[in-house]
Amino acid sequence: MTDISHDHLTETKIHGEILCEGDFLKARRDTVRMPDGGISTREYIVHPGAVVVIPLLDERHVLVERQFRYPVGRVMTEFPAGKLDPGEDPWACARRELREETGYVAREWAHAGGMHLAIAYSTEIIHVFFARGLAAGERHLDADEFLDVDILSDQALLDAARDGAATDAKTLTCLLWLQNVRSGLWALDWRPDPDRRPDQDSA
Repeated sequence: MTDISHDHLTETKIHGEILCEGDFLKARRDTVRMPDGGISTREYIVHPGAVVVIPLLDERHVLVERQFRYPVGRVMTEFPAGKLDPGEDPWACARRELREETGYVAREWAHAGGMHLAIAYSTEIIHVFFARGLAAGERHLDADEFLDVDILSDQALLDAARDGAATDAKTLTCLLWLQNVRSGLWALDWRPDPDRRPDQDSA
């Protein structure tokens, strides 16, 4: 792809302030210089980043979770996911979240890519991982975490997206990856799970 200059689109920060600083998120307001020299403000959320895992059970089924999401006031169907701890490697976070939330560990992993979830008002990037060769184990949920683990066929999850029953943005984006990986259009670079124990290799 040819390199293209984006100077005529770039905004430059002049100064900024923190509007709110919570345990999880920060809200900021920055004053910026526009490409034409004008001045404007940008309010946005600073997010530590996260991971989402597409756990492949077999050639037609995936592992999903159902949990109540307070801001939207409903139970959502979604792929396992979680935020990065400070300084945490995304792959380590993906392995940790899958194990803690579902009890499953994987024989192999592949990093698919990244997605910016809400580019107009958040810094959040979610790292997308695939996992396969799953072996069931014990979950270790946080004290304030309540969720169900379920198995769905690819088609059932696609139907839920089509019918509006599944509306989680990261899960809908992961469905694009899932379709293209299943069809062979998009290749993945699989790596063995370094945390896998020898007694789990039968999965």
